[in-house]
Amino acid sequence: MPFNILKLAEKALRAAAALLLTTALPAHAAWDLNLPRGVTSTSREVYDLHMLVLWVCTVIGVVVFAVMIYALVNFRKSKGAVAAKFTHSTTAEVIWTILPTLVLIFLAYESAPALIRVEDTRNSEMTIRITGYQWKWQYEYVGQNVSFFSTLAQTSNETRQLGSGLDPQQVENYLLEVDKPLIVPVGTKIRYLLTSNDVNHAWWVIDLAVKRDAIPGYINEGWFTIDKPGTYRGQCAELCGKDHGFMPIVVEALPKAEFDAWLAGQQAPAT
Repeated sequence: MPFNILKLAEKALRAAAALLLTTALPAHAAWDLNLPRGVTSTSREVYDLHMLVLWVCTVIGVVVFAVMIYALVNFRKSKGAVAAKFTHSTTAEVIWTILPTLVLIFLAYESAPALIRVEDTRNSEMTIRITGYQWKWQYEYVGQNVSFFSTLAQTSNETRQLGSGLDPQQVENYLLEVDKPLIVPVGTKIRYLLTSNDVNHAWWVIDLAVKRDAIPGYINEGWFTIDKPGTYRGQCAELCGKDHGFMPIVVEALPKAEFDAWLAGQQAPAT
């Protein structure tokens, strides 16, 4: 009996290792140490706020640790330091109450305009309905009679299968490519309506500074305006089942003339 248990455990470990090697490990994105500036006005505002808060926290951390290290070095017992005996200091309490309050007020003042703008979907030029499914996305161009599903590209899907014998390192954009990307025009304010058909999902594209939950029976909305043509990748950011890691997002931004031609081709009746 113990021998059989050991054999089963060994097989389970081998299967787990093979699964990791054939799926998760080769799918690394760039290990950037900071947020990208992105390709939208919102993403740049988010980046600037992020850097502001980072530097504020850095300064606070340096000051606090400097005081702590100074106290540890200069007021240790071996130097004959004797602990002061007092219950409280009104002055100190006022200082450490007022200073954090001022910092929070400053950060709120700096971030409030961006938080207001990111929710303002007025004057949008296009509306796209995005619906999450296990495990794919549906894009519907409202009022344009264009709708399609976007799923993991066939090459990635075949390669990720356990025992496929295919090398993920040879697959371009492994686990990050789709069969049909979301096509949008540059320089256009695009309003998106986000929901789900089954469980919670999250539509996340970091270059657009977009991360919104897709919730069944509820519609989230937001907007973005992409500044330059390109391909921008994202993923579902809400654990949504066994294939959560296999429903990437690809947004392809085209010049307006190219987008209009693409849209006309999608609207043309099949022959």
